[in-house]
Amino acid sequence: MSHFTIPTFKLPEFVAKIGARLPQWPHALALVSGLNTAAKLKLLPEDSLAAMAGKTFLVAVNDTGGEARFVYANGWFRPIFGAAGEPDLTFRADLSAYLQLVSRQEDPDTLFFNRQLSIEGDTELGLVVKNMLDAIEWPPSVSRIPGLERLSALVAGLPRPGRTA
Repeated sequence: MSHFTIPTFKLPEFVAKIGARLPQWPHALALVSGLNTAAKLKLLPEDSLAAMAGKTFLVAVNDTGGEARFVYANGWFRPIFGAAGEPDLTFRADLSAYLQLVSRQEDPDTLFFNRQLSIEGDTELGLVVKNMLDAIEWPPSVSRIPGLERLSALVAGLPRPGRTA
């Protein structure tokens, strides 16, 4: 298995403008499907899930304009459709930061302290989620994201924050 690095990149502004006008429910459905699968596979610690019960979340991808709102209730992650008030916890980052996080290239602390990941809301809940992300032991079959190497090569030429063309 070849090792590759996901570069830090920022999609052009027009992508976020278009993305924000598109329906957001597909993002929420995809995210909760993944989270529910991880919970069923026992990849998410039970004590962390218990602390998340009844809490609402927003995951925003700044440079795509995409958002996913969801709640953890009765043992399931469920999407929230429409305006639902302020979430208990909000994560905001560019697509590259989320890809680096999911692929384990970067950890949540590094992304947070480098100002690539913003966490807003309930501080204690934020620590629970951060510790849960750190504790996940991905099985070998999940550790490689299909297509990520191609995506990494594709975005290598995109503008990077702090770099002028």
